[in-house]
Amino acid sequence: MNEKSNNPLNIVELSKQYKDVHALKSISLSLKPGEIFGLLGPNGAGKTTLISILTSLLTPTTGTAVIFGQDIQKNSLKARRLVGVVPQEIVSHGYFTVNQVLNFHSGYYGISDNRDQIEYLLEKMALKEHKHKLVAQLSGGMKRRLLIAKALVHSPPLLLLDEPTAGVDVELRNSLWEFVRDLNQKGVTILLTTHYLQEAEELCNRIGVLDEGKLIALDNTQDMIHKLTYRQIKLTLDRPWQNNNASPQVTVDGNIVKAKLSSNEITGEAIKRLAIPIDWIQDISITEGSLEDAFVRLLHQNNGHSRT
Repeated sequence: MNEKSNNPLNIVELSKQYKDVHALKSISLSLKPGEIFGLLGPNGAGKTTLISILTSLLTPTTGTAVIFGQDIQKNSLKARRLVGVVPQEIVSHGYFTVNQVLNFHSGYYGISDNRDQIEYLLEKMALKEHKHKLVAQLSGGMKRRLLIAKALVHSPPLLLLDEPTAGVDVELRNSLWEFVRDLNQKGVTILLTTHYLQEAEELCNRIGVLDEGKLIALDNTQDMIHKLTYRQIKLTLDRPWQNNNASPQVTVDGNIVKAKLSSNEITGEAIKRLAIPIDWIQDISITEGSLEDAFVRLLHQNNGHSRT
């Protein structure tokens, strides 16, 4: 554990068991400094339970979690100062203004004069012109931005984002991710849970997948995609073609032929394998596998389904 003391987060054999539910089952995971890590899983997989443990809202049944060398159970106050969390649910502060909320939250961390950081966050979250409004007057998207500003008011080096763009429009989602990238470039390590797998694919250096409380996969994002997905080649022919090999990896619809390729298969070799005359081919397009494809396959494997 000592050699990992500089890591933003080290989780070792972490479990959470209720009377009838084993929400987390011996999770072990470390975050690397300065990375954006995606934690994926279906509803009920244990993602929010894990976030709640890391923020001291829940006590684990067994195991440890250490944030920048601070054990969350033994040194919970010091650990909490090192992390900011954006919860999945919007918390209402309806009778206070945006500016008041951020000043109050600064005070929770012992910061008496936090004007520079608050002004920076109001600017970045496009809340500056709304800072004197009551929270109750804000739209849902503005409240979501306020949650992010609250999480960052004490300049934490680790940020936990639990479904931060759930229910927001595309424009706001894009602006929030631009801000996340900016934070990451400044050295903030980020743990993200999301159901928007395309975002996770674009943002995250590594991916962990939870299912039924277990960590069933952990890998670099692109490596996970390559290992678990096919590429697809689509050929548009100038005439209909018959698939004489009856391969399940090849589908034919008139003059359109689609074939699945392994991630390392050369396109030319695949065309040669199909034995389609080159002069029949009018157009070729290739679609790479996605994180969503890999995620679905992992869940199928974990639940005993065969490869599709």
